[in-house]
Order: sequence, then C-alpha cells, then structure tokens
Amino acid sequence: MFKKILIANRGEIACRVIKTARRMGIATVAVYSDADARAPFVQMADEAVHIGPAPASESYLLPEKIIAACKQTGAEAVHPGYGFLSERASFVEALAAEGIEFIGPPVNAIAAMGDKIESKKLALEAGVNVVPGFVGEIDSTDHAVEISNDIGYPVMMKASAGGGGKGMRLAYNEKDVREGFEATKREGLNSFGDDRVFIEKFILNPRHIEIQVLGDKHGNVLYLNERECSIQRRHQKVVEEAPSPFVTPKMRKAMGEQCVALAKAVDYHSAGTVELIVSGADPTGESFYFLEMNTRLQVEHPVTEAITGIDLVEQMIRVAAGEKLDMTQDDIGIDGWAIENRIYAEDPYRGFLPSTGRLVRYSTPVPAWAGDLRGVDGVRVDSGVQEGGEVSIFYDPMIAKLVTWGETRDEAADLQVEALDAIELDGLGHNVDFLSALMQHPRFRAGELTTGFIAEEYPEGFEGAETSTRTIGTLCAVAGVLATADADRARHISGQLDGPQPPPGDWVVRIGGEEHEVSLGEEGVTVDGHNVALELEYAPGDRMIDVALFAAPSEDAELVARYGIRIKPTRLGYHLTTHGAQHDVRVLQPRHAELAQHMIEKVPPDTSKMLLCPMPGLLVKLHVGEGDAVEAGQPLATVEAMKMENILRAEKSGTVATINAEEGETLVVDAVILELE
Repeated sequence: MFKKILIANRGEIACRVIKTARRMGIATVAVYSDADARAPFVQMADEAVHIGPAPASESYLLPEKIIAACKQTGAEAVHPGYGFLSERASFVEALAAEGIEFIGPPVNAIAAMGDKIESKKLALEAGVNVVPGFVGEIDSTDHAVEISNDIGYPVMMKASAGGGGKGMRLAYNEKDVREGFEATKREGLNSFGDDRVFIEKFILNPRHIEIQVLGDKHGNVLYLNERECSIQRRHQKVVEEAPSPFVTPKMRKAMGEQCVALAKAVDYHSAGTVELIVSGADPTGESFYFLEMNTRLQVEHPVTEAITGIDLVEQMIRVAAGEKLDMTQDDIGIDGWAIENRIYAEDPYRGFLPSTGRLVRYSTPVPAWAGDLRGVDGVRVDSGVQEGGEVSIFYDPMIAKLVTWGETRDEAADLQVEALDAIELDGLGHNVDFLSALMQHPRFRAGELTTGFIAEEYPEGFEGAETSTRTIGTLCAVAGVLATADADRARHISGQLDGPQPPPGDWVVRIGGEEHEVSLGEEGVTVDGHNVALELEYAPGDRMIDVALFAAPSEDAELVARYGIRIKPTRLGYHLTTHGAQHDVRVLQPRHAELAQHMIEKVPPDTSKMLLCPMPGLLVKLHVGEGDAVEAGQPLATVEAMKMENILRAEKSGTVATINAEEGETLVVDAVILELE
C-alpha cells in the first residue's frame, strides 16, 4: 500500500480523498494555486505545495507542476479527483514515465473513452446500445446543418472532449444549428482544447441514468447499481439519487451487464461511470442508450456509497496499489435511498446567473466531512469552502454537496428539505431555495423525471417554492412572536421596562400582498382569530430558528410540521426564508398599519431599453452595432462566465442607440452593455 499520495485537484473532492486516505493511514499532499492558499483542503492535507497563479491553465492543468510536487514530497501516487487532469491520457503517461502511480484507469481506457466519437464506435463493437447519430468529424456549419437534417430534429451538438455540461447545444431547427454550432466548438476548445463536435438524436422524454462500475487490475469488473441524474440545468446535473425510481431489477441487470462488457472491452480498472440516456416514453424501460463513459470518480459518487456501503475512493486506492476487489457482484446490494443536491453559487431568482464573492456566513446542518459514508443521522456534507472564504471566477461555482440517506425515497427527500432549511449562507447568490423547492415538488415526489424537468416546471424562471396556506399562517404567527420579543428588547434598551405599557401583542402582518391580524395573549398566538400552536426559541438577533407546528395547543398534540427559518430584520419587519421560499413580511401595530396605507410607493427606474450584464463575466462578442435595428429575441451580446457562454437577447424591438462596452472587456453585474432608442 502507498505511504503517501498527492491529490491533483482542489475543493471538496480534494477534501474527500484526504478523508479516506487519512482513515487508511496514508499521508496526503495537496497542491494549491494563489486563490486556494487558505482553502480547507490545504489545511487538511499533511503537506501542501504551491503550484502557481489562480487560473487553472497556469496551475492545476500543468502536469509538470504536479510531477514536480510529487518529486518534492516523495508522493508515490496521484489521485486526480474529477475535472482538471483526471481524464487526460498524456498526464497518465507522464506520471508513468516518472514511476508515479495513477489512481485511476489505464491510459488506453482514458484515451478510448475520452473521445466521444471513438467511444461510441467501441460501444457498438461491445454490444452496447448507442443513440442514433453522426460519429464522424464535422467540417463546417453547413455540414452540421446537413447532418442534423438527415438525423431529424431535435438533435444535440456536443464537443467531442466535453463534459460537465460544457460544450453542448440542443437544436430544434436549422436556425439553432447555425447559431449554436460555432459556440459549441468554441466552448470545446476553451474548456478542453478540442473543438471537434459530434451530433446525435435527442431522445424525447429522456431520463439520465448512469451505472457505477468498479474494476481491478486482475480482470474483475462489477457494477454498483445505478444513479438517476435526470434533473439538470443546461445539461449540468443538479440532483442525483440512488437507486432510480424508474429502473426495475430487470433493467438494472441489463444495463449493468452492458456497462461491464464495455469496461472489459478497454481493460478498465478503478472506478468509472457509464452514462445512459433512457426513453421515459418507453414503459418497458428497454430503450436505453450509451452516452459516454467517464473514466474517473463522479461528483455524485456519495449516493452510491450511501446505498452500498462501499467507499469508492478507498477502492480506487487499493486497485491502484494492485489489490484484488474483495467483493463479487452478488455482494452488491441496495440499502435504503440516497439523494444528493449540488449547492451552487448561482442565483435562481435571477435566471441562475453565476455569483461570486465572499462567504460572509456559512454553516451547515452537520459539519463538513463528519460521520461515515452516510454522514451524521443520514445527513452528509461534502464541502470545500469555509466561512470567510471566497468563490472566485476561476473555478467551478460549487459550494457543497448535500447528501441525505433514508430507508425510503420520501424519507431521504424530507431530510433534504429539513437540512436545506438549516443551511446559513450569506454573501453571494445560491440555489438552496431552488433545491428545497425541487425536493417538495409533487412531480419529483412521484418520480416522474426527465432531463427537461426544470425547463418544463419553471418555464418563466424560479420565484420560490409554492407556499401553502398553513405555512403562511405559521409565518404570520412567527412574525408576531419575533416582533413582540424585539419590542420587549427595545423597552429594555430605552429604560421603559417598568413602565405602565407592556410590549404590544397585537400586530398587522402583511405577507404576499395580504394582511393578517396577529395577536399574542395568555392563550397563545392567533392569526385572523385562529389559534396557531407553535414551539420555538428566539432571542433578538438570532439569524435562524427552529419552529414546530402542532395541531392544537396541548402537550399531547400531534406534530404537524417543522420549519427551519432564516431571519433578516428589515426596516418594517422581517425577511423570512423557509421551505424554499423567501417572504418579505411587514409587521406593524394596527394604528401604524392604518397610516401606512397612505404612503406613496417608490417606483423603480425603467431599464427596459438597456441591455444589462446579468453576471460578472467577459464580453466575448457584440452581435450588433450602433444604429442597427433589432427584433425581440435577436442576439445582442455573448458573455462568458464560469467557462460558459451566455447569449443575451433583445427583450423588445428597437434601434441600438449607444454601445457602452467593448469586446474583451470584463463586466460587472448590471453593467450597461448597450441602450436602445
């Protein structure tokens, strides 16, 4: 067994590898860029080596710097994590030339599966179902249009070396192909150094199912069940779960055996994942097709670990050291259900735009990396950041992965809602509310998933989870309790504690455009004359509270619901967040509420004629010039953020009056790119 390994990665995956290595008694070496000097993974490792500036192209993506760090520290092997150099065959060859072991698959498997065009040819030869499409090289946009017309729309254009949702465009017609083909090529070149593109048929009502495989250097290959990864945004996974609510034992066996056959065809060892697209329109479940094989550990590996009890990082290390797998296919079972949500620095209330900045406050329901493969009481947090740290423009915007395990799917989903409520995250935009809304969505609970779930269920964007009447009543009662406690504190501060007037107990609470009468008295809290039985603890200044709602105000009353509520005081009340929705709650005494009706509301400025930059990013291209006439929906500018190109379109027809930015310029949020007249 190795005595010391180096992790050629950063963030939560570096922490993940370090945790298992530490348990195995293996010393670890971290490598870090300028941007990561104070990151948690650097602190967790036994040793750390600085390898360059913040841009990955000048640090994490340079094999020579990784090899130099190995020589400097005496590391015998390298775990690549995912992304960066994890699937670069030349990196594995360079390590081998220096006598350093790669904790991953053999170079021939990486090369074969890393090229999406060649991998499809190999899959066909191995007897694996493959999506209809064109697997040759495409010469030009016109050639792409010709191919797409032959296949039949819709089609998917993909960068041959792509992954992680980058370098992909869905085209419903010739216009989409002409508009997106060159952008797909550019994204492939910028992110992976390869601008080749292939085109395949887009499967209707598709479900994204992937099979986890694990092999050793002695010819043994197993499949560790499946993961459902259908809930995606811009082809990037948001929610993963294991097992899939769609896959039957018969499907699982058929999929698993095909994936094992593919792995054996390239002499695969280590952990890997075969991604499949399944037609949800086929009730038999037999219409599944090979998409690609990821020759590395997957971001979503924790859900497989939770239901199988197998530490995949440990197995990768043992396989790299030459050990045989100590299990057979018959040993692989399914225990319970696991769900993973990816917490990203992106703002769902602003079209999921990337968000960067400092984590002013950051706390999770259980400490990161606490507990075993299932975390603590079924809650696991894999995180690579800490309070006070910064999410920069240089790397993936992931903040953490929240994994929950339960005996049933509903238990795991309920635990997700509870755990998401307990997360405190201030300083930048994040998708916690959106994830909570997904976990509560009736269609998710029914298991009716496709890769179009988010687009279909939130066609106009996300404005918060649907809030029940019961929750509104609970929030009104909570607001009354908070306001009374804060008023009592104000009396303490002003010296009126012993005065003749007690703190007010009657309030008018405005939430969602409606007003409710809230009263606190000896018999408890009432909202519009109805008793609301609450149990909570609050001290003025608390940012989060736990609230229990009961059916009646008695000791043996049934518990109806629990809420974790984040609190931000406002000028006239509170900003309350719970169960995936944010609520601006105005709380006034009755006389003040009566007078407030006569106040004039401030009208926000009209920006409808301006094209504002919705995120920090690089202005890659201006599609129009001053004096040009534009139509609604026409592309005006392309902004690159987090290595993804975003096309900004005209919301209305008009003429370009002024252009305020230049191509190649780095823009801040709400920077005015151009104005229409």
